[in-house]
Amino acid sequence: MSLETLWFILIGVLFVGYFVLEGFDMGVGILLLFVSKTDIERRMVINTIGPHWDGNEVWLITAGGAMFAAFPQWYATLFSGFYIALFLMLIALIVRGVAFEFRSKDDSPRWKRLWDGCIFFGSLIPAFLWGVAFANIVKGVPIDADFHYVGSFWNLINGYSIVGGLVTLTGFLLLGAIFLSLKLEKKFADRINKLALKLWIPNILILLLFVTLTYFETDILSRLGINPGVVPIGAIMSILAVGWFVYKKQSGWAFILMSLGVVFSVSTIFMILYPRLMISSLDPEFSLTIINSASSPYTLKIMSIVALIFVPIVLAYQAWSYWIFRKRITSDPKNLHY
Repeated sequence: MSLETLWFILIGVLFVGYFVLEGFDMGVGILLLFVSKTDIERRMVINTIGPHWDGNEVWLITAGGAMFAAFPQWYATLFSGFYIALFLMLIALIVRGVAFEFRSKDDSPRWKRLWDGCIFFGSLIPAFLWGVAFANIVKGVPIDADFHYVGSFWNLINGYSIVGGLVTLTGFLLLGAIFLSLKLEKKFADRINKLALKLWIPNILILLLFVTLTYFETDILSRLGINPGVVPIGAIMSILAVGWFVYKKQSGWAFILMSLGVVFSVSTIFMILYPRLMISSLDPEFSLTIINSASSPYTLKIMSIVALIFVPIVLAYQAWSYWIFRKRITSDPKNLHY
């Protein structure tokens, strides 16, 4: 395996981790205004992700850093072409992070409503825009012979990308609802479990629509065939099974299968792309690949050594943090910190 391929896979793994972990806490942030009836309940909801949300975002920072170091041309074209969308996403994430920290600084109901609204919009905007971004990456965008994006923001808004945005939005909502049913005390969790069952229906329907459109809007047919293989089919089957486990109130299995569905879905996107990084809609020859966008072999070698040392440490620390905060959140105000 070449170093270019290795780093393509590693960046894919980072995005997989980000969409699973940040996916459920974005879902929780969006659901905040709808599942909680009192301030105590809102504090309970926020406390389910309070110890984890900032650590989850590290996956995105690491993925961006890996892109910059391993494939600088990909980083340059992506961030210049998707500048407005990524800027909106960045602002939303900043506001969301500030809201988590500032909400508890004042007991005024108006103050708390302000920051609750910031958490909602700061979660909603990225949840939708990530689907829009990846749908455009796999569909193709106008890139010229110099690897410059020559379109505008409006080139990113099309039927396929909007459906892609709805896939991630509804998927994160469902993942967030299942996570809440695992983390909240039983009476509250049972109420959210009913909501999760309702959210599963639009998510699977939109996902099936997106899969159908993918066969018309991308070159998946020529690359993976009519039968795309175990990974894409596994994504659909996993999310189909989620509905059964939610119905049976087996939230643990539902969360595992929903996470597996996200893993398979993101992996499918990278499978369609490889060995390309961004597809040019003007001419396939203008597409960015792991070869024409990569750093020097020496750079990739040094990065591989560093990753081999530090990635296991980071994974172990994050796993430990989830273990420490594994207990359900109760309505006792003494144990609520947000």
